[in-house]
Amino acid sequence: MHKRTTKRATLAAVLLSAALIAVPLGQGSAAFAGTSAPRGNVGSFQQQFVENFSTTASAKGQFAKTYAKSWQPYPDGSGGMYSAGTQVSSHDGLMDVVLDGKNGTAGTFGTPTDAWTHVGGKFSVRAKATGGTGNGAAFMLWPTSDKWSDGEIDFPEGNFESTPMAFHHSMTPGNEASATSASTGVSWRSWHTYSVEWIPGKSVTYLVDGKVVQKVTKDVPKTAHRYMFQVGNWGATGHLFIDWVSTYDYVG
Repeated sequence: MHKRTTKRATLAAVLLSAALIAVPLGQGSAAFAGTSAPRGNVGSFQQQFVENFSTTASAKGQFAKTYAKSWQPYPDGSGGMYSAGTQVSSHDGLMDVVLDGKNGTAGTFGTPTDAWTHVGGKFSVRAKATGGTGNGAAFMLWPTSDKWSDGEIDFPEGNFESTPMAFHHSMTPGNEASATSASTGVSWRSWHTYSVEWIPGKSVTYLVDGKVVQKVTKDVPKTAHRYMFQVGNWGATGHLFIDWVSTYDYVG
């Protein structure tokens, strides 16, 4: 994502080279459930949370209240750039994140208690962006400890005029900014389902529409993380639409 250093500084203020194994694109995953919001457990992944944004809710407080058990936004004004309260609404079965070039958005998916407890699991979002050239988004698994060396998993991430990427960060203290990337080859301008399958201490697999992009077996986190996203406050106007989001716990 453009201005990655801004993201790092903001995370620190608000909250307090990995080896990749290529897997042939086209190798499917049983955990992919098509374009509809998935329901039920899949293999070693037990569904914890699913939200399809079926209730219409305006910004400026109504969305946050309606989806209080699904979405935990950063407080407005956080980091001098995030104003989720004014930028996020829902309509037509979509979460609508407005990009106005002035206000960014950030928050965590899940309930107020469970959102911070993920140690492994599957994390999926179906998303699409319109406009917003020069801006971008980063969906990520960020350590609940706020200790960067506990591992950062970013997917999808990138400017909206570019292809979404995966960034898998080093867990070596002092070298956390080092990350190996993997390209999806798809476009933010079309609907796609982006998934991370994380088995603690063993592997992280990145998938688009159920097809494996890359599998990681080094620098794999073992501690609690939360599933969240950030959108910047620069670039052209536009929208980030989220059709649904689902998280699963890894149960082995």
